[in-house]
Amino acid sequence: MEQVLHFTKKLYAFSGKILIINTLGMVFISLIEGVGVLLLLPILNVSGIANVETGIPLVSMMIKYLQDLPKALSLPLVLCLFVFLVIGQNWLLRTLTIRDTIIQQKFVRHLRLETYTNLLQSNWSFFVNHRKSDLINLLTSELTRVGFGTTLVLQLVASLIFTLIQIGIAFWLSPVMTIFVLTFGVILTLFSRKFIKRAKSLGGQTSQLSQNFLAGISDQMAGMKDIKSNSLEESWLRWYRSLTQNLVNEQVEYIKLRSSSQLFYKVASSVLIAVFVYLSVTIFQTKVEQLLLIFVIFSRLWPRFTGIQSNMEQIASTIPAFKAIIKLQQECVRLKEFYMENKPENKTFQPIEIKTHIECRNVSFRYNQNEQTYALKDINIYIPSRKMTAIVGRSGAGKSTLIDVIMGLIEPQTGQICIDGQPISNEKVYALRQSISYVPQDPFLFNGSIKDNLLMIDPNATEEQIWEALEFAASAEFVSKLPEGLDTLIGDRGIRLSGGERQRLVLARAILRKPSILILDEATSALDRENEAKIQEALERLQGRLTMIVIAHRMSTIRKADQVIVIDQGQIIQKGEYDQLAEEREGLFSNLLGNQIGAVNS
Repeated sequence: MEQVLHFTKKLYAFSGKILIINTLGMVFISLIEGVGVLLLLPILNVSGIANVETGIPLVSMMIKYLQDLPKALSLPLVLCLFVFLVIGQNWLLRTLTIRDTIIQQKFVRHLRLETYTNLLQSNWSFFVNHRKSDLINLLTSELTRVGFGTTLVLQLVASLIFTLIQIGIAFWLSPVMTIFVLTFGVILTLFSRKFIKRAKSLGGQTSQLSQNFLAGISDQMAGMKDIKSNSLEESWLRWYRSLTQNLVNEQVEYIKLRSSSQLFYKVASSVLIAVFVYLSVTIFQTKVEQLLLIFVIFSRLWPRFTGIQSNMEQIASTIPAFKAIIKLQQECVRLKEFYMENKPENKTFQPIEIKTHIECRNVSFRYNQNEQTYALKDINIYIPSRKMTAIVGRSGAGKSTLIDVIMGLIEPQTGQICIDGQPISNEKVYALRQSISYVPQDPFLFNGSIKDNLLMIDPNATEEQIWEALEFAASAEFVSKLPEGLDTLIGDRGIRLSGGERQRLVLARAILRKPSILILDEATSALDRENEAKIQEALERLQGRLTMIVIAHRMSTIRKADQVIVIDQGQIIQKGEYDQLAEEREGLFSNLLGNQIGAVNS
């Protein structure tokens, strides 16, 4: 229960005094309910059902006072008092329940914001090592279960308060019988530990199944075109049938567990009541009226024991979700980016102006510290400003890793990234990123209009600025021909557009930011010749305006680059102009270029 305590402390830190006030309110409600039960004594006396003698001074005084009144007045008076207490108790209970719900919902929102903020502030290596679907599952299903668990904790606290007060009243009336019932309750609690343990185990299964379900569905939706084109529907349907059956089995097992524990408690309670009545009559010789009162109290008290047991089982089933969220938050904090961790409140960063060059000095990086192989080894390159620099090499050579280092997404183990001769410190990484626009191989577009997708980079951009960016990216022509122009909906991930149109739209969005550095990561590798030519034209228009770094799979894309850098197995093996490297017959660049020319001719 350590994780539950952790979140309970967070709940108190978040809500403060309101939580204490609500808890005191629950104490007061329990006292009112106890008074309502004690009013049964005067009601029995005044109504003439039984003459109850009690050792409780306040109750005795009330009975004496009511007996001195005319019967026509005393009975309505005590009944009105009873109704008033019930109304007051339930009105207060309603108020506190609403306030508890508000606290709980605001706390869950706080947890969502806290967790999402931690995710956004984590460095790139965190996302490299986690599946996207697992993070989505944590932000949705697991956080929902944590919210449910928090509600259960509040309910458990309320039940415990009520139970303790009812025990106090029962002890006041009959200490011996109260001790007897409590002893029986403790014994049952020891037996019920197996139910709680099993509930925790099932909770772990729920987390794992939910994670697998979301991961599988995410993969299928992303790869639906491959599934349809390769006739894989039946195999994925078998997977879906199997997983959904496991979900059914898990829920059935949980219901079996809850019903078994409830059966256990109800059977135990019936045995307890039978033994209780037998001992009261034969051994303790309890008076009928007192027995009736104690019986009423414990008929109200015992369901609280079963409710507490049920709450404990449900809380136990949410513990894996509590653990998962705590683990995620701790990892996010550990991998928090330096500038996010040390950023003063309300501080803004101005984009860095590139005056002369970007430079990598003796940069080395490896993803796993325990491995000997470096993704980058002793990288020394000079990238002049307002020029196009192309980075080429075989797949897995380290091109994208080098780009990630230049953008400050990953920090090299050795070496420095410098702008105009000045090393980029951790404090300046965010300012560097504000000066960069990045165009990936797989363009990121969301299900909205073209304008919505462009404005995400600059919400204040005018329509004139949008069309200017589209013109630079060779996109204005196809956008203007669409029926609704900028307001055309493009579907999920831009599915209603062609691959070339999507890529040019992302390029336009990058240009709209007015960056100092434009980075294209194999942005033309999946395009046909016509669309590749349009991207080339767009890049030519941008030459001389900003610093461009282009990772190219196709050599034709970089024919007009000012500088070409060839990387292989994490090391720079060639540098120079396009034509110069093409003439070096023994070089890797010439080999790559020859392979592509041969592929085209064939």
